[in-house]
Amino acid sequence: LANAADTQVPIRIRLVTKDSRYGLPESGPILVPSSFRRLALSSLVNGLLGHDTPVPFDFIIRGSYLRSSLEDVLSAHGISSETIVDAEYTPAQKAPQYVCSFEHDDWVSAVDTWSSSTATHDQPRILSASYDGRIRVWDSSSQVLATSPAQGQGGHWSFVKDAKYVSSCQIVSAGFDRVVRVWKYQEAADGLSADITPELELHGHSACIDAVDVHPASHRILTASADHSIGLWSARKSDAPALSEEDVAVKAVRESGKRRKLKAAGSVAQRGPLSVLQHHTQQVSGAVFDLKDATVAYSTSWDQTMRTWDLVTSSVVDTRVTNQALFAVEQVPELQLVATGTAGREIKLIDPRTSASVVTAMTLKGHRNAVVGLARDPGSSHRLASASHDGSCRVWDLRFTKQGQEGITSQSLYTLGRQSLHGKAQPEAGVGAQVYGVCWDRELGILSCGQDKCIQLDGSHQA
Repeated sequence: LANAADTQVPIRIRLVTKDSRYGLPESGPILVPSSFRRLALSSLVNGLLGHDTPVPFDFIIRGSYLRSSLEDVLSAHGISSETIVDAEYTPAQKAPQYVCSFEHDDWVSAVDTWSSSTATHDQPRILSASYDGRIRVWDSSSQVLATSPAQGQGGHWSFVKDAKYVSSCQIVSAGFDRVVRVWKYQEAADGLSADITPELELHGHSACIDAVDVHPASHRILTASADHSIGLWSARKSDAPALSEEDVAVKAVRESGKRRKLKAAGSVAQRGPLSVLQHHTQQVSGAVFDLKDATVAYSTSWDQTMRTWDLVTSSVVDTRVTNQALFAVEQVPELQLVATGTAGREIKLIDPRTSASVVTAMTLKGHRNAVVGLARDPGSSHRLASASHDGSCRVWDLRFTKQGQEGITSQSLYTLGRQSLHGKAQPEAGVGAQVYGVCWDRELGILSCGQDKCIQLDGSHQA
């Protein structure tokens, strides 16, 4: 009886929300039993709101989701039962639901989107890169609007590893042929068809280009290559420097030693890099601009390091050493962290600040194979999606944490399997169904792609 009574010690909580739809008229402290968990608090809020149809809520206390009793939370944080505890409530996120697939003839290596709010059309546009050497633009009804030219007409002569929108009328792609290609994209007035035409070739890498990032405002491009380097480029012909003698020599060797039978269209301008960043000792897997300061970049490599770069001076500012090869990178600026996908099936959130005493601030666990793609939720500063060779995407909330012997860890909210395997046995470690890329669009949801030759769209919305 004594133990039962102890769990009913009243705690004063202040219920707050950032969602104006669910604001309470009174914001003063409320006495609740310390044994209350999420469901009890959710029922309390719905009662105070007078909802006929209850809305499921999650609760955030001291930056973490409530997944045990209030008493456990107070004990874990060393909070006195006399303290007024702020409990932020937010509509619980629904599990993403499969919407449709965009089928290709070959593996799909990357996917990107362009919002309808910043373009001339009323639908988002979807960009895909494929192992057939083509990039394609789709509407949200799974219709192909445009396909890039073939080899010999200015197109890639081998598989494309990544592609991004620079603007609504410009696209950049790169891959195994070591050339960064900038494309002009133009839609017909009715929005039912479009053209992708070569605009600029950027030469300078001597091995496969694995990843591309863009800074639309400056038309700058970052590339990560298997030649151990990062390229900084301009998508503007007038700003891009002429090819150096070294770039010309590399280009000549490549064109003479490959299977390519026809040169790219002679009218396509060719330029070199603004700079080449060389400090990694193995293949560079990813490079991204800092979202708040485009003169700063972050890169990941098979050499187990994440590096911070000053793009003005082309110098390394800081190097964070991990214990695993790093295959993907995505910044989480609101939390001052950089997410990295690893060969060890984990996502490591790294603090890039030189003052940080610990390299890995948090570890996300759950994948069964290498993590090769990451994407932020554009509607939340705490949610991420990941793509893995295990044949799945996972959705994470960085507030779902627990402290253990290995530091702060988190498990995924949801696992998104491949619709192409619906009703079939899941292959071991994702063999034959590996996911290569993921993108999170505010309007559409989570788009992922891979060995099943599809872009899969899963809608993601809150209650």
